[in-house]
Amino acid sequence: MGIQFIKRHPVKKYEKHVSFYNSQVNELREKLAINSNIDVNNFKDNSPDKIGWSSSLVDNLRRLNNPQYEKGRICEAMYRPFFKQYLYTGDKMIHRRGQFEQLFPNNDQNNYLICVSCLGTNKGLSVMISKNIPDLHFAGDTQCFPLYWYEKKEKVQGSLFEKTEDEYICHDAISDFILEQAKTRYDPKVTKEDVFYYVYGILHSPDYRNIFANDLKKMLPRLPLVEKVADFWAFSKSGRSLAAIHLNYEEQEPPKEVLINGKSIPKKQFPDGQLTINKMSFPSKGKKGATIYNSSLTISNIPEKAYDYIENGKSAIEWVMGRYGVTTHKESSITNDPNDWAREHGNPQYILDLLLSAITVSMKTVEIVEGLPKVEWGGLYE
Repeated sequence: MGIQFIKRHPVKKYEKHVSFYNSQVNELREKLAINSNIDVNNFKDNSPDKIGWSSSLVDNLRRLNNPQYEKGRICEAMYRPFFKQYLYTGDKMIHRRGQFEQLFPNNDQNNYLICVSCLGTNKGLSVMISKNIPDLHFAGDTQCFPLYWYEKKEKVQGSLFEKTEDEYICHDAISDFILEQAKTRYDPKVTKEDVFYYVYGILHSPDYRNIFANDLKKMLPRLPLVEKVADFWAFSKSGRSLAAIHLNYEEQEPPKEVLINGKSIPKKQFPDGQLTINKMSFPSKGKKGATIYNSSLTISNIPEKAYDYIENGKSAIEWVMGRYGVTTHKESSITNDPNDWAREHGNPQYILDLLLSAITVSMKTVEIVEGLPKVEWGGLYE
């Protein structure tokens, strides 16, 4: 699916976007009343600072479809690893909507998605879990496997006490068949959540990735059911622990060994004037033990092991460093400033805290992955 993101606070931006599109529809309607042979592609305004035309949006213009602006259809979504942006899911504004409305029908429904990279990548298997709508390229070219999916009820009984979520039926995405297999093989107390986190644990196994590396280049992951009960629970519990860290990546405590300006990380926030960033960098090529945050702050004593946690070809630390910089779009001249995101979320230190959290996430992930069971992998199962 295609997703439209923006870093800055979205309400006025998206309202302006929908309004401009509707003005194009209204103008085209008036012109077609006079001349029915107008070429829509030649008519539409292609100014990149006003709108981005997807093929589906052009088709809607051609059909003279007017969407309404829906303020309640704005949410935070995962654009790239460890990088959120605002997403507007309003009527007709999403290109190739896919099935995400069955996974997150509105902002009230909770879900977890195991996101894996699709075929044909040379960067190795990328696996991340998300509790937000992910972009198509969140974990490489991304395929998602949810814990739940939602179905809208045909008729909703009205009542004084009815909640919004009562409009939907929540279904388990884990099949009854695989649950019964797990119960029979391992433990009658196994739940569908246990199976879900088992999958997340297995997909992080270096042995699994190495042994089936060639298969993973040709097809989506197919998973083995391990022989030993202890191994099943080890993968499931490790997958659950990994998920808790990755889902809550913004909330991890800063690592104790890391220093800022040569000193232990202070408990108090830095003054706002020391927190504005332009572009983070390493002191020199190949030296990743320190990061120059800005002219005021340098993070040092970063453990080398933190760079062993790789997603879609880069470490978590480098994802944060690369995505959280001020950029200006060449065609539209629109500047994206991540400092705005920090201020709008009431935490000027958000980006610094995120970088420190990414180091902790990396260290914890590597530790858990190193503790996964060594298994003699047999055949693969769907």
